[in-house]
Amino acid sequence: SAISKDSLKTSLLQLECHFTWTLLKEDVGLEALEETILDHIKFVKECSITDYNILSYVCHLKNSNEEALRNLQKAEEAIQKHHPGEIARRSLVTWGNYAWIYYHMQRYEEAQTYVSKVGNTCKKLSSTAHGKIQLPEIYAEKGWALLRFGRKYFEKAKNCFENALKSEPNNPDFNAGYAIAMFRLGSYTEDCEEEMRSCLEALKRAVELNPNDTTLLALLALKLQQLKRGNEGETYIEEGLQKTPDFPVFLRYAASFYRKKGDIRKAVSILKKALALTPNSVIVHHQLGLCYKFKILLLKQARYPPQEEVDSLIQLAVFHLKTVIDKKPVFFSAYTELGNIYALGERYEEAEEIFQKVLQRNDTLSVDKQEIYFSYGNFQHFHMKSESKAIEYYVKGLKIEKDSYRRNQCSKAVEKLLKQKIMSGLGHAPDFGTLGLVHKLNGRKQEAMECYEKAIALDPNNEEYLNALAELQLSI
Repeated sequence: SAISKDSLKTSLLQLECHFTWTLLKEDVGLEALEETILDHIKFVKECSITDYNILSYVCHLKNSNEEALRNLQKAEEAIQKHHPGEIARRSLVTWGNYAWIYYHMQRYEEAQTYVSKVGNTCKKLSSTAHGKIQLPEIYAEKGWALLRFGRKYFEKAKNCFENALKSEPNNPDFNAGYAIAMFRLGSYTEDCEEEMRSCLEALKRAVELNPNDTTLLALLALKLQQLKRGNEGETYIEEGLQKTPDFPVFLRYAASFYRKKGDIRKAVSILKKALALTPNSVIVHHQLGLCYKFKILLLKQARYPPQEEVDSLIQLAVFHLKTVIDKKPVFFSAYTELGNIYALGERYEEAEEIFQKVLQRNDTLSVDKQEIYFSYGNFQHFHMKSESKAIEYYVKGLKIEKDSYRRNQCSKAVEKLLKQKIMSGLGHAPDFGTLGLVHKLNGRKQEAMECYEKAIALDPNNEEYLNALAELQLSI
């Protein structure tokens, strides 16, 4: 009946499971995510409960609920195998997912059965809970799910693992999740020393508690490399290559380490091995694209670049980066990389087309936008020789207030361009006006006022400059 359906929906929203954790499909490439999880199941047997649960949710998002149920059965089998003594406690997320999938299939009685199972278990485990219960392993499972959905979710993931660690500070799984979340957050920020240190500590602790997890070894190595302690890091990479020579997740990070070290040959050979093991991995394709780009740039520095070799590397890079975009349309940096590769090959129309594709997306985060504007500004500046367009896009990147490495680069690039123009005596009012804006956006009010004054001297009736100057004078 209709009433029970409404009350059912109310109970469903109380559950702690993938359906209530606001994991949005527009933030991931579903195909790529599914392949990542399947690869993980194939190569990491211990994590299968978490993997099957999230896989069932991904199947639901792809409208295959039957498949979703099959994966929940596999999660249940894994629970029985790994936690025979606490099946009910370990099944809460799985049962919650069952309830939601049955609800979506309009099998309301079965959905109700699972809602009741969760409710009864929660009552047994805690006198106060009604379907909501703060179990550390539920926090952790939520954390692992959030990590899978991309960087909008990393901060929340870190909080989940922090909550889980409050009750079990020495739990290896919770420490691993916490360290990975810290590492991923650090990859997208201009890392301050303090954050790097605490991330390093978290990784060391996680490695101690998970001696067989080479993923953590690799992340520790990469963090040491960032801290200019690459030699120390490399010993961990070598240890990992001994321990798990055929574990693709480790291999991807190891390749990344060698690429950043500048040993492209080693990076490529490791990635080819990883590609053989996981032919659909978006990350492997992306990394190969980056390696080939690095090689192209090196060859182009020569006095007489070997054209044939450059062309074949460009073809390889294009192939791998196109694969990334096809499989994961939200992988934004891959578009700019591809645009850059086309530009290096003087394929300017194709470059323009790919840049336009990503410039027109409206679902990009501010950090992505800054990256895109910076790359497109460079394309206009160095390849299309259009200073005015370059300036326009660098300024767009700078106008996005979020502080980041890319914003900084936009700022430096546009300042350099404008100052060169002004120094060479070609500076017109708009150049002084734009430089004024750059100073203003960077909080340098005095310099901004001087620039606007010069702009006004050249163009006395310009409203924009007059207003900007007045506003600055008031704010000082």
